[in-house]
Amino acid sequence: MHDEPVIVPLIEKHYGRFLKTERSAEYIQNVSGHYTIASLEKLARCGGRITRRGAVLAIGFLGDITSNPALGRRLVDHDRAVRMLADHGIRQLWMRVGNPHTEATLRRIARYNQRQQYADSIDVATELVAHCPAVAEAWNQRAIAWYSLEDFENAIDDCRKALALNPWHFLAALGSANCHLELGNIVEAIRDFRLALDINPDLEMVRTQVRQLQKILEGS
Repeated sequence: MHDEPVIVPLIEKHYGRFLKTERSAEYIQNVSGHYTIASLEKLARCGGRITRRGAVLAIGFLGDITSNPALGRRLVDHDRAVRMLADHGIRQLWMRVGNPHTEATLRRIARYNQRQQYADSIDVATELVAHCPAVAEAWNQRAIAWYSLEDFENAIDDCRKALALNPWHFLAALGSANCHLELGNIVEAIRDFRLALDINPDLEMVRTQVRQLQKILEGS
């Protein structure tokens, strides 16, 4: 009796080719020609290890904020490569909210933060959250600006709003934790660091920081 041939899912073939060529545009074209976002999300959830890697990578390229739960759940995948791809991809999704004007405004706010123009960032972000209060990344970007201006209470409030809207926003949890550290609230900082680790267990530096803070508490 002859062995049955092994059928390799098409996405695994595309993913293998991408690993060799690193041609992202070609990968996006190949995958988008055969899979919908919904089918990619299903593969990311139910596929084999390589299939999940390929699907998560594709969602990071092609998806928007509606795929946030699909990638958020893959942050705790059994496969480290899947987790790493989900970590990178989900950060891209947070900026893609399905409205070109809002997305352009988010990018402008992020640029202000990168250029240390924090007052401009706060002004534009405040206008954005007034009109689009459900955009979690707008709150997170404003929190970054508040933190940089050492207004830690306002930063914590905005981090909490971001997390309420997007429970996979581990960066908002980290932002809140760092604000609590600046205010000397070690117990609250540990709580938020642990929340970030619950969402994204691969934050090893955060895990180390939690251990160090726990020792400080135990020695006090």
